[in-house]
Amino acid sequence: MEISCSGITDGIIEDRFGAKGTEFTFGHMPSRSLPLKITDAPAGTASFAVIFDDPDSVPPCGFKWVHWLVSGLRKTELPENASQEDTELIQGANSWYQHGIDDWKKASFYGGPAPPDKEHTYILTVLALDFVPVLRTGFTVDDLMKVSKDHILAKASLKGRYSPKA
Repeated sequence: MEISCSGITDGIIEDRFGAKGTEFTFGHMPSRSLPLKITDAPAGTASFAVIFDDPDSVPPCGFKWVHWLVSGLRKTELPENASQEDTELIQGANSWYQHGIDDWKKASFYGGPAPPDKEHTYILTVLALDFVPVLRTGFTVDDLMKVSKDHILAKASLKGRYSPKA
């Protein structure tokens, strides 16, 4: 399985998908989600899950910041800004919840990169699953991994760097 993202060019996430963009929701959360294309999914794939996170956030924040979660995705392509425009997406709560946004429903969307200290490397991961998880809006990455255990047929990831606002 392979994934591609036209919003990541030469390993750099384009400005509009993070804090240097112009589209924001609650708590000044960057809201324009990355486009995504999935190819060569294995036979038996019933759905996909998406995790977009920031391992470089551990030193400044104390944990790996989750920017976007999608579960039960049956499409192999998401256009940019699908997080805000596709009403069929089941999205989990990102780390902006309780770190800028006090309502988990408002944080159950894409919350783009906003590194507080230096350039960070973000990871966009897609899991091919042999079932469609029954998760509701607001699920956590732990919820997703718990229900997906023993159901992951393939995993593909992309890395992209993003620098802080000047």
